[in-house]
Amino acid sequence: MTKETKVKEIIAILKKLYPDPETELIYHTEKPYEFLFAVIMSAQTTDKQVNKVTKEVFQKYRTLEDYVNASLEEFSKEISSIGLYRGKAKNILATAKLLKEKYNGEVPKTMEEIMALPGAARKTANVVTHELYNMNEGIAVDTHVKRLSKLLGLTEHDDVKKIEQDLMKIIPKEEWGDFSFRLILYGRYYWTARMKDPVGLLAKYA
Repeated sequence: MTKETKVKEIIAILKKLYPDPETELIYHTEKPYEFLFAVIMSAQTTDKQVNKVTKEVFQKYRTLEDYVNASLEEFSKEISSIGLYRGKAKNILATAKLLKEKYNGEVPKTMEEIMALPGAARKTANVVTHELYNMNEGIAVDTHVKRLSKLLGLTEHDDVKKIEQDLMKIIPKEEWGDFSFRLILYGRYYWTARMKDPVGLLAKYA
């Protein structure tokens, strides 16, 4: 089986499982900055845990201005149940100020602008641009995408930048954003990191 055929079959399976993949991070769609903040919080933390925190945080901080005026000490305590919370709290409040001062309260639409925000690396920019603006500027590589891409033989690298480059060469551009979302969901619910042996519909490709 050629790699091209393999990729087509993998994409077809993922599409059948998740025809309309959606982020599992919960936010108010009329407040796009909430999604950006949730993604920043999600680094090295599960979406499930982030949702527990944001359920309270998004209820308290109703507007972007609320974040701009927030106390760093208080906000840090409010998100303290997630990993690396001190740095994330600092980055989120700093980002809120930048959104207000530089972007008129909007989340910027380019990868470069998002990556320049505190706490927002390339993975964040990929996820945010796809979710908020339906753009395919790259492929978000999280722990699931990294692990499964290697197990499926789609890359031999461990570096996330190199993995993304490998995937971008073999995945059609129009599939980039959804491919990442689908593979993440598959890694969470079908082929988890705790499984010693391949299982599920993609196992035969390992």
